[in-house]
Amino acid sequence: MSSHIDEIRKRLKEHYPKAKIALNFSGPMQLLVATILSAQCTDVMVNKVTTSLFNKYPDAKSYSAASLEEFEQDIKSTGFFHNKAKNIINAAKMVVEKFGGKVPSTMEDLVTLPGVARKTANIVLYNGFGKVEGIAVDTHVRRVSQRLGLTSNEDPEKIEQDLMKQLPKTEWGIFSYLLIDHGRAICTARKPNCAGCFLNDICPSAFKV
Repeated sequence: MSSHIDEIRKRLKEHYPKAKIALNFSGPMQLLVATILSAQCTDVMVNKVTTSLFNKYPDAKSYSAASLEEFEQDIKSTGFFHNKAKNIINAAKMVVEKFGGKVPSTMEDLVTLPGVARKTANIVLYNGFGKVEGIAVDTHVRRVSQRLGLTSNEDPEKIEQDLMKQLPKTEWGIFSYLLIDHGRAICTARKPNCAGCFLNDICPSAFKV
C-alpha cells in the first residue's frame, strides 16, 4: 500500500468511523433491488420507495411474478423506471429459475443477472454476504479518487483496478463508503469545501477549483 493512500485511508477512518451503506435492506434480495434502484437516484429516495416495496414483494418469486406496468409505477420516483423495472423483474426470474430463489453469492454469477455490473455485484457481495471481491465505484468514489490523485481513469472498472492495486484486500469493502461519505460531506461535485477539508495538505486538487 502506498503511503499516500494509507494516509488518506487513516484520516477518512478517523473522520467517518460509522461509514457504511446508506440503503435500508434485510437480506440479499432486498439489497439487490435497492442497489439497482439507486442508480442515478439518491439513497434517501430509494429508502422511501423500498419501505412499501419490500412489503409488497417479500421475495424473489414475488418480484419475478410482478406486472411490469404496475412495478414501474411502484418505483417511478427513483427515475429510469422502465429499465430498472425490467431489470429487477428479469433478475428475479433468473434468481428463481437458475439459483433456487436465492441471490447468488459469487461475482461470476451475480454479473450474469440483468442490471448487475461489477459495482452492484461488489455492493451485494460485501453488504449481503460479507465477501470482498473488489471495490464498488459509484459517482462519489470516481470523483473523490480522481481528485485525490488515486486514479486518472474515467472508466469505473479501471478506477476499481487502480484502487485495488493500492489497497490491501481487507480495506477494499469499506473504502468505497469512506470516499462516499467524504464526497457527500466535503468533496461535493459542484463546490468542494477544500478550505475545510482535512485532506487538503495531501490532495493534488485542493484549492484548484
